Amino acid sequence: MGDGILLAMAGAALAAFFGGVGSAIGVGLAGRVATGVLAEDPNKFGKLFLLVALPGTQGFYGFLGAILLIAKAGLLANPKALTLAEGFQYFIASIPVGLAGIVSAIHQGKVCAAGVEMGAKQPEATMKAVIYGALVETYAILGLLTTIFLWLKLP
Repeated sequence: MGDGILLAMAGAALAAFFGGVGSAIGVGLAGRVATGVLAEDPNKFGKLFLLVALPGTQGFYGFLGAILLIAKAGLLANPKALTLAEGFQYFIASIPVGLAGIVSAIHQGKVCAAGVEMGAKQPEATMKAVIYGALVETYAILGLLTTIFLWLKLP
């Protein structure tokens, strides 16, 4: 297996890893606060679930970015012979979804944790907190779109 393929594989791994790590941290931040609220009032589970789950989407975006890169490089069947420069292109294409994923998921987790606290005191305002969390999501989506646009130009 050539160095180009190894770089492409490293890029795909980076996309999935950073998206997954960011999501795990973000969901953990919001989940920790929600668990405390639910200890006091278990009936709020339905209202708080979306706030806890929202930071998990970046893990899916990173996974999608990785699958696209793996498929384009032919790693599921017959790997392409990629030059070092081509492998570097794959690696670069993975960066937007990976970095946007880790940073946005952590910050989204913080926003959602604050939203859980708000929902504990004002359950009718919980959807307002979801909107704030969704605003942070925008940047993860932009990272995924950038990776897709770069993926379209890969050899």
